[in-house]
Amino acid sequence: MASERAIDCPTHLAVDEARRRIVELCAPRRLSAEDVPLDRALGRVLAADVVAQQAIPPFANSAMDGYALRGEDLPRDGEKRFRVNGVLLAGRRDQLYVDQGECVRITTGAPLPAGADTVVMKERVRVDGDKIVVGAGETSGSNVRPAGEDYAIGDVALSEGERITAARLGVLASCGRDPVSAYRQPRIALFVTGDELVPPGTPLGRGQIHDSNRYSLGALLRQSGIEPERSVHIRDDPAALRDALRDASETCDVVISSGGVSAGEADHFPRVVAELGKVHFWKVRMKPGMPFLCGEVGRAMVFALPGNPVSSFATFLMLVRPGLAMLQGAREADRSWRARLAEPIRKKHDRTEFLRARLQICGDGSLEVAALDRQGSGMLRGVAEADCLIVVPEAARELARGDVVDVVYLPGLC
Repeated sequence: MASERAIDCPTHLAVDEARRRIVELCAPRRLSAEDVPLDRALGRVLAADVVAQQAIPPFANSAMDGYALRGEDLPRDGEKRFRVNGVLLAGRRDQLYVDQGECVRITTGAPLPAGADTVVMKERVRVDGDKIVVGAGETSGSNVRPAGEDYAIGDVALSEGERITAARLGVLASCGRDPVSAYRQPRIALFVTGDELVPPGTPLGRGQIHDSNRYSLGALLRQSGIEPERSVHIRDDPAALRDALRDASETCDVVISSGGVSAGEADHFPRVVAELGKVHFWKVRMKPGMPFLCGEVGRAMVFALPGNPVSSFATFLMLVRPGLAMLQGAREADRSWRARLAEPIRKKHDRTEFLRARLQICGDGSLEVAALDRQGSGMLRGVAEADCLIVVPEAARELARGDVVDVVYLPGLC
């Protein structure tokens, strides 16, 4: 059993202070860079700026299927005939030239023939034998993508510290980058503790529950671009916990655990971490999730989360995820939004509270948020039905309907 007096560390920190300390502890531990094949780079963080070495697109090309011609030849009124002197398809290397009164049939993406600067959509012309008829109203220079329209040579296409999303993966491919320099993923050991836990699919005995935290925390890690290196269940035994922490600290960058971190008889985490390494702080003024511990053992940062499923979920999002982002070299802050309360909120405690909630868009385009009824820290139903968390500040006791509050989107949903 651990007590606050027995563990010499700061305790009962405010949420913002706890997050600040975690970021400061993780910043010097930023991981090294490595070359990553493009098809495995999704979710990784760029370790260097990506500068366009060639114009993108590299040549002027057609934005439409149609006919390439000289814009100065377009009729100002009435109609005009143009002789078709060839066809250009995307990917072909034919070199054609357009002279006065001529055109080339062209497909989307094909390079413009020499002399042409305009493409008229095929739907806007009339074919007459080996000629086309173009009416007045077309614009010179239309339906053409100029060379370098997207990125010019020397443009910074992507910056160091940006996470590689699906769209950014496309930019990297367009720039011809394969492999790409990205920060190494942290090696993470995920522990779930508790004698009462049994795997899903196993019949429950008296006093037992199915282990949900291993799956929800594992999914949160994967949504952060990290595949856990190991995921193990540890019984409520200090010797077993001590062995597991020693072993993980030799090869892993981070240990994330759930359970055993409060001050009960079976809560061994604070004392064992203090014995093997250092506790940076213990307990945070948040609800759900107060019994959270940040420490280190050997080379590994240790984040010990509460065992209640909702508390574990909330502390990961608000405290662990910013630290992992720092280790991965990410410079993007978590996005939060503002919305008006659909119903009043009252609280009696002096902790920051995170209420499971749902957002809706009002008729005027503004966001409105409503807290769900099920807010117990052991009730996963509220998380499953929510798409965001309402942030109720420490000092707030009553918030009226229509008050504007911060909301945090739940990952994978919004």
